[in-house]
Amino acid sequence: MESRAKLLGHPIHPMLIPLPLGLLSGSVAFDVVHRVTGDDTWGTVAAATIGAGIIGGLFAAPFGVANWAAIPDGTRAKRIGTLHGLGNVAVLSLFGASWWLRHEQPRATETLPFGLSLAGVALAAGTGWLGGELVDRLGVGVDPGANLDAPSSLSDQPAQPAQPARGTAGQVSGRPESLGLT
Repeated sequence: MESRAKLLGHPIHPMLIPLPLGLLSGSVAFDVVHRVTGDDTWGTVAAATIGAGIIGGLFAAPFGVANWAAIPDGTRAKRIGTLHGLGNVAVLSLFGASWWLRHEQPRATETLPFGLSLAGVALAAGTGWLGGELVDRLGVGVDPGANLDAPSSLSDQPAQPAQPARGTAGQVSGRPESLGLT
């Protein structure tokens, strides 16, 4: 199922999510450094990183919603996409609460904001897996003609399903029997 929202031939949502995911998970690392060293600068860095991560997540969300809306109802992909999206709303909510609790004293990392961030990063790992399931297993956002020799997305040529090489029974699946190893 091809993505609705593209830039230069590639789906926008997966282009945008690494930045907020990295910022939000990085904020937890900065909180840990703050707790270990006692250096309040790291608490300030964590709070700022959370704010930037939330903004990035909010920017990526509409593109994910556009892809989700294109998934046919009643499919496993729609159910997984719903869990992925709602889970990410929860992730941003957990980090938003963490940020709000620190906004008056960003240098101080209290237990509750830190715990909310830990819960947020743990949930983000799960929603990230669901996103991978959507793309890698269910083909959401993947060009229908995608193959190892498809033309560049910047060309005017559409991707076409790969043709089997001469003398083969079909595409190689990576299974021992398809490689002639059994």
